[in-house]
Amino acid sequence: MSNKSIQEVDGGVVFAAKIVPASSKTAVCGLLDGMVKFKVSAPPQKGEANQCLIEFLAKQLSVKKNAVSIISGRTNPLKQVRVLGISAEALLKKLNLNKQGSG
Repeated sequence: MSNKSIQEVDGGVVFAAKIVPASSKTAVCGLLDGMVKFKVSAPPQKGEANQCLIEFLAKQLSVKKNAVSIISGRTNPLKQVRVLGISAEALLKKLNLNKQGSG
């Protein structure tokens, strides 16, 4: 079952994300109100939290950093993130979100 918050687009996926900056570690926290929630260790200044999220996602999803982009919400904790070269099913599996209840 695919999650409503993750949409497959041409060549990849787009999903809503909620970011909690300046956390003790960078991690996926699960699904919250139809969004994927992340904690990032970087502070919310000069794009550092965004860059931290991009690097984390690239590593977790086994894609290049330039395949991950924030398409909206650069200065907001609520963001739209696009990842190229991956399916919604693979995204859920690699972020360990497929074990949670469907939304």
